[in-house]
Amino acid sequence: MKVLAINPGASSTKIGVFEDEQELWTESIRHTPEELAPFQKLTEQTDYRRALVEKALAAHSIAIGDLAAIVGRGGAFKPLAGGTYRVNLSMLEDVDAGNVQADHASNLGCLIAYALAEPAGLPAYIVDPVSVDEFDDVSRVSGLPDLPRRALSHALNIRAMAHRASKELGIPMEKLSLVVAHLGTGISIAALRDGRIVDVNNANDGGPIAPQRAGSLPITGLAKLAMSGKYDAGQIKDLLTKKGGMLAHLGTDNVTEVSQRAAAGDAKADLVLRAMAYTAAKEIGAYAAALGGKYDAIVITGGMAHVKPFVELLMGRISFLGKVLHYPGEDELAALVGGTLRVLRNEEAEKVYQ
Repeated sequence: MKVLAINPGASSTKIGVFEDEQELWTESIRHTPEELAPFQKLTEQTDYRRALVEKALAAHSIAIGDLAAIVGRGGAFKPLAGGTYRVNLSMLEDVDAGNVQADHASNLGCLIAYALAEPAGLPAYIVDPVSVDEFDDVSRVSGLPDLPRRALSHALNIRAMAHRASKELGIPMEKLSLVVAHLGTGISIAALRDGRIVDVNNANDGGPIAPQRAGSLPITGLAKLAMSGKYDAGQIKDLLTKKGGMLAHLGTDNVTEVSQRAAAGDAKADLVLRAMAYTAAKEIGAYAAALGGKYDAIVITGGMAHVKPFVELLMGRISFLGKVLHYPGEDELAALVGGTLRVLRNEEAEKVYQ
């Protein structure tokens, strides 16, 4: 079965065609600011991006009729259980009306997939959007009633790696409990019980120090900084989510570069690298505790899991917690296809967006 996967980003649309799990080809279609400037709303980009996907398919001699399904990246929708969802009119209407938790390019995934699939009579899907919410009730409670904790995470890769661990460990997904650490430009560390993400740090709101995100901060100091008059609301948000963490300390978000600087004797780079590993280890320990110590393994994944010096620092602090599975990197297109194939093969039921 051939499946087309579509992953829209702010300045690109990544696409790939797979035959079963085998990647046939992938491509990243770039979008310049000038090309996107005429669109007042994000959703207005749908036809523009769809046409570029069709052009790429034609260049690779792929007819839409040759496909079994088309899958798009799931966005910051309303809270949803994990799984693979058939794109329906309710989903399209919510995205078009702005009934989403954040205005992000990933919201276009379902629109583009449906626009390509529907005329050809193909199913369109999304898989494990960032709004996957399977929290225990206690996971939602913060120290202020007006600020409940929200379930927004790197759910696509977290659940894809959980499925991989399920196969490796020989434990059905519905009986599998894990701590999964997605280590990328943002960090999501999740507690999975019986295959469900029952708690996770929102990478924009807290957690470990990350390459671009500030993670948890001294809150009274943050309040003082926000009220200082030095920054407006947008600048504060950028500090927390795009210009914080390692980037704020060292001027780069490249963990490999920082590890090389540390090895060459840069004391500040060494300190920040160790601090990132230290805060990630603390968060992993916290989510191990959230599961009461009852889990089958800890999974280390994401781009930072490729950086050996960082992984060694992390392992030095967490190896006592039990079995650790090392799945470096993330392949979002393959994860989208994996979720689609599980539905097409009747290994799991497709879910209905309501």
